[in-house]
Amino acid sequence: MNEVGALIEGMRPKSWTKNLFVFAAMIFGRVWTTDALLTSLEAFLGFCLLSGSVYLMNDVADRSRDSLHPVKKHRPVTSGRLRVPVAVVAAATAAAVVMVISWVWAPRLAGVYTAYLLMQAAYSARLKSEVILDCLIIALGFVLRAMAGVAALDDAGNSVILSPWLIICTFFLASFLAFAKRRNEITVLGDGATGHRKNLREYTPRLLDQMMGVSAGASIMGYALYTVSQRTLEQVSPTLWVTIPFVTYGVFRYMYLVYSKGLGGTPDKLLLADRPMILNILLWAAVVFGVLGLNPAGR
Repeated sequence: MNEVGALIEGMRPKSWTKNLFVFAAMIFGRVWTTDALLTSLEAFLGFCLLSGSVYLMNDVADRSRDSLHPVKKHRPVTSGRLRVPVAVVAAATAAAVVMVISWVWAPRLAGVYTAYLLMQAAYSARLKSEVILDCLIIALGFVLRAMAGVAALDDAGNSVILSPWLIICTFFLASFLAFAKRRNEITVLGDGATGHRKNLREYTPRLLDQMMGVSAGASIMGYALYTVSQRTLEQVSPTLWVTIPFVTYGVFRYMYLVYSKGLGGTPDKLLLADRPMILNILLWAAVVFGVLGLNPAGR
């Protein structure tokens, strides 16, 4: 029973908050039906199982390096609480089940899932050692999550197209989080950083600071341009721009936590632990739904 708990922990359910990007297509595409909600929920659960299987396989592959990290050394596989064969079989089974079901019932969604798995395989095999590219691959994973929501709705007969500006915002926001994570690793691990991740020798705090600044600014600007684009004004809402201050505060608050509190190593936990950040996210969501509900935008 203890190993079952370790298996669930190894799939990192706390990190599944990243998969909430799947719901972007339903929300901003204004497909607010019970069927659309169930379809998006199915895509979300599928991504949770897929990402969980990827986490398990990565932990198996990186267990020797993770043993040098003050936090990662406590993960189930690295600490020995979860046996390697059990982790491998569970990961393969979860991924296989999701892929078989999706290819049968939702081929467009299955295509996105396949792209995600192939990208993760390339990342684990080689790309995680490539400076800069490793963070951009992580960012593309968030973009694929958003595209999974579009694909799932398309498979269900709903035509949805996400604005390119929203995709751009997602990409740069995820890049910002990835660069912040690398900065935290360098800060926390110090001289042992390269032993944990080889390409950390190529990064410096100053370089990562600049990359974070560019990514943060691009993400805010991408969201702002999305809210005032002609397509958004006509098809989503003419007043969505009122949510820009919440996005701006969220990005700046995160930078404050990285630079003033030394955080940023685990974005999912940070977003769920900082009370001002939680309140800001809830207020953003409330205003978004309020604006979309009050402004039918010609629909």
